[in-house]
Amino acid sequence: MSDASFSSLISIMIVLFMLLATGFFARKTGIIDDAASKRLSKLIVNIGQPMMIVHALIKVENTPENTKSGFIMLGLGLALHLLCSVLAFFAAKPIKDLDERKVSEFAMIFSNAGFIGFPTYESIFPGKGQFWGSFFVIGFHIFVWTWGMMILARGRNDIKMTVKKVLFNLGTVPCFIGILLYLAMRWIDIPDVLVTYTGYLNNLCTPISVLIVGALIATRTPKQIFGDGKMYYISLIRLVVFPLAVCLILKLAGMPDYMVLFGTATTALPSATNITMFAELYDIAPGYAAQTVGVTSLFTVVTLPCIMLLANLIVGI
Repeated sequence: MSDASFSSLISIMIVLFMLLATGFFARKTGIIDDAASKRLSKLIVNIGQPMMIVHALIKVENTPENTKSGFIMLGLGLALHLLCSVLAFFAAKPIKDLDERKVSEFAMIFSNAGFIGFPTYESIFPGKGQFWGSFFVIGFHIFVWTWGMMILARGRNDIKMTVKKVLFNLGTVPCFIGILLYLAMRWIDIPDVLVTYTGYLNNLCTPISVLIVGALIATRTPKQIFGDGKMYYISLIRLVVFPLAVCLILKLAGMPDYMVLFGTATTALPSATNITMFAELYDIAPGYAAQTVGVTSLFTVVTLPCIMLLANLIVGI
């Protein structure tokens, strides 16, 4: 990772912190309330996220090199989610309460690979980051709707995993559409108006999603945020242990430097906001879920640059 990329990453982290603070202020002053937060979440999940994925895939030129690297990232996404699923299963064992253990395990496995991930990848890999991220998140969505749902279904009879949910959801469908459009670019030109349209909606995702996380933090007391030892434990596993483990494993496996850095970056991101939506939908410790997302997002502002600096040193060995 070049000095320019690291400086860009620092800038992104500062901006994300400012957005978190703005969301916190907006919640405290009543600009964002529960109803607004839920509606904004639906806007991002149902419209913003699909368009973000499609936009990232259709704005890059279709070349054999890009296609190869994209599908390599798809394989990396599947492999890393499998690894994190195994590690998180054991890491969550010490948490006694069943609902909190399920939320914790989910939060350890799944990072915010889209909303916060895309601008992070792009800062480290300009021109390539979002494109690679779009292939990577296919693995994310496959695991969320399979293993993730199985985690939440423990001890419950009302949470069902179906083939339809695995294959057709708001994550996988835009991934498949985007890949088809990307592959079709060999024979047709994607209209500029479509690229611009998806780009506008893509630009909504990061600021609104981070504002929502900041608003979630504002719903918890300082004691809940900083006085719960489980939050430090989850953050340590999610933000430090997993990314360093991935970095070392990929380096020892002889993977190219860009794969080592990308794999490290995506596992060093905060917990995915999906857990807050699922926790609220199925009444699985929703306050605790919001707390994990908020706290890991807050700590990431400091931990991510440090982890990437260390990963850069490891890659250079």
